[in-house]
Amino acid sequence: MGKQSGGRGRAPGEDGGGAGVAQKAFVGVLGRMEKSPETRRPKAPRATVFLALDAWIDSSLYEAGFKAGQAWESITIFFRRFRVHGFKRGVFEVLSEGFTMGAAGSVVLLALAMPAFEETAGDWRTQDDFAVTFLDRYGNEIGRRGIIQRDAVPIDEMPDHVIKAVLATEDRRFFEHYGIDIAGLARAMTENVRANSVVQGGSSITQQLAKNLFLSNERTVERKVKEAFLAIWLETNLSKKEILQLYLDRAYMGGGTFGIAAAADFYFGKPVKDLNLAEAAMLAGLFKAPAKYAPHVNLPAARARANQVLTNLVDAGFMTEGQVLSARLAPADIVDRGKQKAPDYFLDWAFDEAKRIAGPIGIRSMVAKTTFDPNLEQAAEESLEYHLRQYGKEYGVSEGAIVMIETNGAVRAIVGGRDYGASQFNRATKALRQTGSSFKPYVYAAAMEAGFTPKSVVSDGPINWGGWSPKNYGRSFSGRVTLTDALVRSINTVPVRLAKDHLSITPIVALAHAMGVESEIEPFKTSVLGTSGMTVMDQATGYSVFAENGMAGMRFGISQLLTHGGEVAWDHDRDAAPPHRVLSEQAVASMNTMLVQVPERGTARRAALPGIRSGGKTGTTQSYRDAWYVGFTGNYTAAVWLGNDDFTATRNMTGGSLPAMVWQRLMAYAHQNIDLKPIPGIDNPFVDAEVAAKAVEAEKKREAEAEAAAAAARPPTLSSATTRYLRDLSGLLRSAPTVTGPAEPETLSSL
Repeated sequence: MGKQSGGRGRAPGEDGGGAGVAQKAFVGVLGRMEKSPETRRPKAPRATVFLALDAWIDSSLYEAGFKAGQAWESITIFFRRFRVHGFKRGVFEVLSEGFTMGAAGSVVLLALAMPAFEETAGDWRTQDDFAVTFLDRYGNEIGRRGIIQRDAVPIDEMPDHVIKAVLATEDRRFFEHYGIDIAGLARAMTENVRANSVVQGGSSITQQLAKNLFLSNERTVERKVKEAFLAIWLETNLSKKEILQLYLDRAYMGGGTFGIAAAADFYFGKPVKDLNLAEAAMLAGLFKAPAKYAPHVNLPAARARANQVLTNLVDAGFMTEGQVLSARLAPADIVDRGKQKAPDYFLDWAFDEAKRIAGPIGIRSMVAKTTFDPNLEQAAEESLEYHLRQYGKEYGVSEGAIVMIETNGAVRAIVGGRDYGASQFNRATKALRQTGSSFKPYVYAAAMEAGFTPKSVVSDGPINWGGWSPKNYGRSFSGRVTLTDALVRSINTVPVRLAKDHLSITPIVALAHAMGVESEIEPFKTSVLGTSGMTVMDQATGYSVFAENGMAGMRFGISQLLTHGGEVAWDHDRDAAPPHRVLSEQAVASMNTMLVQVPERGTARRAALPGIRSGGKTGTTQSYRDAWYVGFTGNYTAAVWLGNDDFTATRNMTGGSLPAMVWQRLMAYAHQNIDLKPIPGIDNPFVDAEVAAKAVEAEKKREAEAEAAAAAARPPTLSSATTRYLRDLSGLLRSAPTVTGPAEPETLSSL
């Protein structure tokens, strides 16, 4: 066969297939066109070339599809052998769905983990490098922050019973889990259900360290999710010994102390290396509830807690009952510290300020002279606690915060909550809460800068802004009103109309930031009525511009930073940036002319100071979740917020009720025996009795007219209680026996 063909043999399929035939035909056509004299001149028509090219493409595609079909069939036949039926198929279906859900869950976990890992950006250990001793405005020591100053004791040098007491109480499986102790969490939940209360916590030491390093104490689901991811991150990046060391050095231990070394010195006057078992047990009991079990506050409770720690040591198998018996019989005694109380919320804020200032100038260990006034701080704490105790249940409110700033910009007091031991979250400087109507002065200030005056008239009528139709508090409208009346009565439609028709949102937000507001304000139309979150510090800083004649950049908490040798490393008067004007004197005078009328005849009459003129504004958010009063005199500015940590609504608490009362009590104390300064634009710092009486009388007349108008608008009816009483009286009269003569008056009187 090979010899007859005249050529060498071919392998099977070497020239087979449609593609080979088409290619040969295409090449043959081109060859004949080149060699044939007939086709050389003239050239072959282009149609023949394209027909051959088309045939080659079609054949190639067909052959590719055919081979793909063959490959798919081979794959299908191969995988048929793995098909399962019956019970096995059910198992594989469940596993398949599990893998699918696992993949989806991984994506969700990654999305949740990203915000947590953002907290680790930068050098998160830098605060170890700072050690600050704080003095108040009079030069008295008020507290310390930082680790270096207490010379953190290495884990290996601490007594064995100190480490065991902490682990037995806080995290028995610390060396066995990877950041999250599932078994410990299940055990804690079981014990809590059995006791019908929270008797054990489920957070591991790593989780608690993650909270101390990166997060706040705010009780939210978002924080717990971040805490879990950060715990795993810490376990990945640190050894167990490093985690435990950081935990013992960073935890708050009550009495203004941070870390077990500082606590040992504060409570027992000795280094941690010298602690006996009873003292170690008492300190180990402080980690979860330092305010409740602090021995200098409640020694019996601290000893009872220490006894529980000793029981934990036995239950965990770390010690025997005989080894802890002596500690039970001889509980720890503490050093008498009197009633010393550190202003911890102020110190936390001042520590951040000190690090911000000291970083660029290169000092790490320092003495900071602050603007803190212990008398004003005590008055602020007392006013908040007094009113929450008196009226907290009535209004359904449990927390509050206060910031007080002197007119020269010095921050004199910060109250970040009711109890620092229960929660170290600083509600004065960290919590973002909606401001409600207390944001309106920023809108009116922008209007004053744009050429409006307190006597400018604007319509208080229905308004629609892109589908948003805000209503007034009383669900009524007053027609054309002056800007003064609109602000004093806290009308909602007027500032919205100013922003919509005359100002726009951008300059209002820009002015608020220029006045010292550091929180981000969303450029939404609803922000005009205070829907963006701001801190109490923001509010006090912004309103202080009205008291400081339009100057911003004056707020400060550190007056000097000194080395331990007494050398001045930084001085506020010398090194701080100078203040700058953000409001013209005319705008400030116009604003203050309006704001002083709010406590005199407006929504904040409970904030009126006896004989002293003040200005301010109330604020109440939707569903009564937040209530504000921010006010000022020529001497001080103070911002007060009241609400609940879990954002639950209060019982109809407005800014003109409890917050105004808290502000009034604090400021009345602060203005005793001092020289009163006039409010810019208001010549007389004292209340004109005649003017005040006329204002109150006019307001009462207006309210009486409003009530009369409301009464005339509805038909006269009897109340339900009166109706029931008359019916009962009628029934008694019908059932009473008929009596004549002198018995009748006696029978009637008995009714």
